[in-house]
Amino acid sequence: MAIRAYVGLALHPERMFLTGRPASTSLLSTRHSTPVYRNCVVQARNPRALEDKRLQKSAKSKRKRLSLRRGKVSEPLLVPDEILRPPYVITKELPGISPDIQIHDYEGLLRMKAACQLAARVLEHAGTLVKPGVTTDEIDKAVHEMIIKSGAYPSPLNYGGFPKSVCTSVNECVCHGIPDSRPLKDGDIINIDVTVYLDGYHGDTSKTFFCGDVDEDSQQLVKVTEECLMEAISICKDGASYQRIGSTINKIAEKNGYNIVETFVGHGVGKIFHSEPLIIHTRNNRPGKMVEGQTFTIEPILTTGTNRYVMWDDSWTALTADGSLAAQFEHTILITKSGAEILTIC
Repeated sequence: MAIRAYVGLALHPERMFLTGRPASTSLLSTRHSTPVYRNCVVQARNPRALEDKRLQKSAKSKRKRLSLRRGKVSEPLLVPDEILRPPYVITKELPGISPDIQIHDYEGLLRMKAACQLAARVLEHAGTLVKPGVTTDEIDKAVHEMIIKSGAYPSPLNYGGFPKSVCTSVNECVCHGIPDSRPLKDGDIINIDVTVYLDGYHGDTSKTFFCGDVDEDSQQLVKVTEECLMEAISICKDGASYQRIGSTINKIAEKNGYNIVETFVGHGVGKIFHSEPLIIHTRNNRPGKMVEGQTFTIEPILTTGTNRYVMWDDSWTALTADGSLAAQFEHTILITKSGAEILTIC
């Protein structure tokens, strides 16, 4: 589950980079103002040329597709009392981003791996439900049931008031889509973002699925987005710079004419849902190096059009400002001496 890192961005065409104010410690909220980093520069090459390519892709992807409309959101599902809940559910307070990098001892790592493997199995099951006519609310119910039957808590539920157990982001929805009564349609793409809290640890993963017969432009966007994630993971290891993640993703996205929604970032994950390091998916100058034993997510969001987004009044659902398609993939990884182990695989 991505977190929103910047509060406002300003484009400077003459210098060809984006600059952002310090990040808020809240998820999709500006109520908490403690900065978690400063003086970060997010760079892009030839933005005008890239925008021309993206506008062409965006126009093609929107020709046969109606704009996303919200459906009816049902009541939050219940969790048995005996299941361990994250602290934010008990306090009912929106937690800030922890400044601590999450490194685990032997027992903690076993629990972390178990949570991540459960998240991966739940996501795989959710993907089998993606068919024309199925509602995202039905997917939410199936995900919820599988998680609680495994003795875990669905981490998104009641996180800062989020009303559902999974995020379902369809077509132009960038992220944090709330499951509702809208039936999926033939040709849709949908990102399903699953996080579980098992034995005190969060496992976080997402994938974009095809619904029915999906056009080639949509398939290409999804393919490239997954490629960005996997290539970024391949450069991770003890001592590697976090900056390399953003530059790796940026290179692939630019080569294929896609934009990156840089506002939403990856994050440390473990006992705490969201912590340092914040993983920026575009070129940046943020300092810091990876450490053996730490866990964090990488979760790039690519679009066929603009990188700007608008919010529905539910304060969660983010959609591309121009209605262009968006796709996202996410894994939780463990940094090792020689590389990175993907924890969110079955």
